[in-house]
Amino acid sequence: MSYEVLDMRFSSKRFLLLMSFILCLLSSSLKSQFYNLPNDYFFNNLSQKQLARLDSEQTHSSIQPYIPFFNKKYEFIADTSYKIFKYVADDIAIQKFFFDHLIHIKSKTGKYEFKVDPLLNIELGKAEYDTTKSQRISTNTRGFIASGSIGKDFYFETLFSENQSQFPYYISNFNKQTKVVPGQGRYKVFKTTGYDYAFSSGFISYQPINRLNIQVGHGKQKIGNGYRSILLSDNAFNYPYIRITSEWLKGKLQYTNIYAVLMNLTTGGAITPKNTEPLFQKKAVSFQYLSYNVNKRINIGLFQGMVWNAADSMNRQHLEWQYFNPVIFTNLGFYGLNNKNNIVVGATANVKITNKISVYGQFMGDDFSNTYASGNSFGYQVGAKYFDAFTMKNLMLQAEYNDVAEGSYNSPFGTYSNQSFSHYNQNLAYTPGYGKELVFLGDYKYRRAFLNAKLNLQWLTLNRFSLYNNTITKIQLGYTINAAYNFNVSLGYNYRFQDFLGFNESNNKTTFYTISIKSNLYNTYYDF
Repeated sequence: MSYEVLDMRFSSKRFLLLMSFILCLLSSSLKSQFYNLPNDYFFNNLSQKQLARLDSEQTHSSIQPYIPFFNKKYEFIADTSYKIFKYVADDIAIQKFFFDHLIHIKSKTGKYEFKVDPLLNIELGKAEYDTTKSQRISTNTRGFIASGSIGKDFYFETLFSENQSQFPYYISNFNKQTKVVPGQGRYKVFKTTGYDYAFSSGFISYQPINRLNIQVGHGKQKIGNGYRSILLSDNAFNYPYIRITSEWLKGKLQYTNIYAVLMNLTTGGAITPKNTEPLFQKKAVSFQYLSYNVNKRINIGLFQGMVWNAADSMNRQHLEWQYFNPVIFTNLGFYGLNNKNNIVVGATANVKITNKISVYGQFMGDDFSNTYASGNSFGYQVGAKYFDAFTMKNLMLQAEYNDVAEGSYNSPFGTYSNQSFSHYNQNLAYTPGYGKELVFLGDYKYRRAFLNAKLNLQWLTLNRFSLYNNTITKIQLGYTINAAYNFNVSLGYNYRFQDFLGFNESNNKTTFYTISIKSNLYNTYYDF
């Protein structure tokens, strides 16, 4: 049916408004206008489902944020029913509330576009530790995210949020030990037991020629197709970076160079005036990632990450020319793996078995001359995803196994602790740091309703002996109000049991329940 016919049939404004409201509630077509972030894992499933199809264009889905200039398949494309609904709901508040961005300005010629959305997270809950002890928990986030494009070659994005939280004890203990909120930076004490912290990111992206993209910004990167990454994850806090991405062989080969500045939360040596922020020790890092599409089913990748000698006692960085060397593995050949310039190398693979089933994996190698308890430092990951599982539309099932040797990433137990593969006291890669982990994930979307669940089974050791096991469960039931910026309301159940293997008096059991209304755009990892 044409739009003109629709317009004639729905001439009554009141009837149009009623139909628009009904369609808002019943339509199963969600247009996910993703921002260019390593998006919330479950929110990102719609895009991952499209990229997993065998008839998809040549894509390089193992590195995020994606570059939409290279391939429009990186965004989920709404179907015809959405387009019809969009026309019916034009120029009324319901269209804005349920589907569109809060502010969305777009030229008719497509020469520019600008959008702004609120970042909101009002979460209330209760944590229980035993039959007699409980704690109120909460998060209060206010902020915004904005993005825009000029022409076909220039894109920018910025995000800012201000947060106050009351966390369960195990997260609070982590905060106090590391001086940061997981993945979200340093904090100030809020009302004695709470945490006040800000989070910001942003970048500009320019594509001077067809197969070359340059990004300058402050944010995170992630390499891999899994829930975790043992090479480079969005686990730690944001950092300033320059990312240069080029494509070759008609897009079959993609090569990425990233140059960034990280921080150790130790003083840089300069005298800090009273009542001012300390100057922390800086360290430079460079990453290279080579991704190759063998055919429409198989993608393989090679990775090198190198944390260069940290700044001196006066926080002055003395970079060698090799830091700017863009050729993967040449620095590995020059320095080797057993060097104070800490190098981590690895490989990735992703295989599309069918339109619905994909398997993936990673290998990581650090210092093969490691003399610590677990011997050589290496790790691997294997996993599988099943989309539209058992013929149920929008049901995704995933299983993943990670195994990372103790002493990997040049941990603080190493000789050059200030050169560890870390930023703001958190690992740049694998969230738990080391150990074995089995993760099961499930996500089901029915129209706007969603149900997702995650189970983490973790085994950690120290000096070859078992230290403790973690069992972590998270279940979330919710409703997506606006898919343009993942604005949703949800109920959550979380359970964490830390078993110290016989020392029952030391076991930690945490159960917490939450109700929230929030814009859920980026990942936060509390499963450790």
